[in-house]
Amino acid sequence: MHQPLSLFQLLDLRSFSNLWFWIVLAVTWSMASHWVLGVPYDMVLRARRMGGKAQQDLEEITRINVDRRLYIADRAGPWLVAALFFILSTCVFMGFWYDNEFSQAIFLLFTPLSLVWWLSMASARRIAAGEGQGDALHRRLYVHRFTTQVIGLAAIFVTALWGMYQNLRLAIFHH
Repeated sequence: MHQPLSLFQLLDLRSFSNLWFWIVLAVTWSMASHWVLGVPYDMVLRARRMGGKAQQDLEEITRINVDRRLYIADRAGPWLVAALFFILSTCVFMGFWYDNEFSQAIFLLFTPLSLVWWLSMASARRIAAGEGQGDALHRRLYVHRFTTQVIGLAAIFVTALWGMYQNLRLAIFHH
């Protein structure tokens, strides 16, 4: 007789052999490189190409997002950094000391994203300090996006290598 799947069988916490983890990884980095400081990158391209109202819209939405990020960082920044370090430290300990694959996956996903968060704060401060208009804004958003894409590419590469290693290790030693 056929047993119904339990929740743990359905969710399968062995992340590196789970298609859902790889989909989440790809979508996360796609979104991170498309939404530059909360601004969709197609707005940057349109503003550069068309100018006028598109440029005004870009400058306004960028100003709103930069002000929002800086407000949150100034109010809760130390607490957010402490929470991030606690979570990442826990993931390192659980993932690599106790060989918990889900914790390894969370660490490999959120560590490079924390670098992007730091980059976002640096870019937001530069924009607030005077790079919030015209070509200076286009350049800052382009550099931010390009750096995010490089970090994402490196993160996907390292995660793929680690995931292949984990899958091969499990296949060789458990059969």
